[in-house]
Amino acid sequence: MASPVFSGQPRSLSSRGTVVLEAIKHAILTGALPPGRQLVETELAQQLGVSKTPVREALKTLAGAGLVTMSEYKGATVRTVDDALMEWVYDLRLLLEPEAVTRTVERGADLAPAAEALRRADAAADRAERSLANRDFHRALYAGCGNPLLVSTLDSLRDQTALISAAAWERVPTWEAEADEHREILRAAEAGSAAEAAELLRAHVCGFVERVRAGGGL
Repeated sequence: MASPVFSGQPRSLSSRGTVVLEAIKHAILTGALPPGRQLVETELAQQLGVSKTPVREALKTLAGAGLVTMSEYKGATVRTVDDALMEWVYDLRLLLEPEAVTRTVERGADLAPAAEALRRADAAADRAERSLANRDFHRALYAGCGNPLLVSTLDSLRDQTALISAAAWERVPTWEAEADEHREILRAAEAGSAAEAAELLRAHVCGFVERVRAGGGL
């Protein structure tokens, strides 16, 4: 495995396990570790300069987040992204996220984290950083809904959403249009217009899927 795979790994985190987890996630979301790539613990550990233990734990965590698949015979591989996965993830988001955003706005929850996530997305150096910042933007809009079960359900989709976005941008780079849509959603939310924010969010999610389909799919 070539060393540039982990050239973008974070260096400011104190926990070795967190560094390993974020480094592998970053490599997956940038495509340095492409879908279907087998993830060999010994190779990853050598590249990252750690033992196999934090790598093994990171792969388990990434499997739980939907970025890695585990097989008794093939071991760990980067999850393959396809149209079916996109449809499943975004269908569930459409069922839950607009309602969560409506409740967040109606409760007057703090939206400053959403504005900060937008700034990070604009300043992102690569697809992985931009995708993760976008993920944080969406979470900031639903985290204040007042229902922890609803939040945790949407949280479970965050990494898969980031993986789908990164894969889609490889073929159809639509992040500028999506950033404009994010700004409009935040504008409505900050104005206290719950119904408008929810409708803009719904159109935003549907628009992403439609753009991917129009571009030939994943």
